[in-house]
Amino acid sequence: MEGTEVLDIARDALTTLVFVSGPVMMTALVVGLTVALFQTVTQLQEMTLTFVPKIVAVFLALLVTLPYMGRLLGGLMERLMAQIIAGA
Repeated sequence: MEGTEVLDIARDALTTLVFVSGPVMMTALVVGLTVALFQTVTQLQEMTLTFVPKIVAVFLALLVTLPYMGRLLGGLMERLMAQIIAGA
């Protein structure tokens, strides 16, 4: 296996990582900013108020995007196994 093939595998893995983690991270970001804005407007500084909505939103985002994540990770594994079998 040459250096270019290793770099291709690493690039493919990192791209898959970004696509798998992106929806959940963006959901947490949007909910966090929304809660922070709500806390700023109402001057309510409760620490637990930031955690509960974020946890619920991330859980729902995982439920919704789990089939998408499975397809992406399955595709990555199929490509890796094909390269291993081909002797690349």
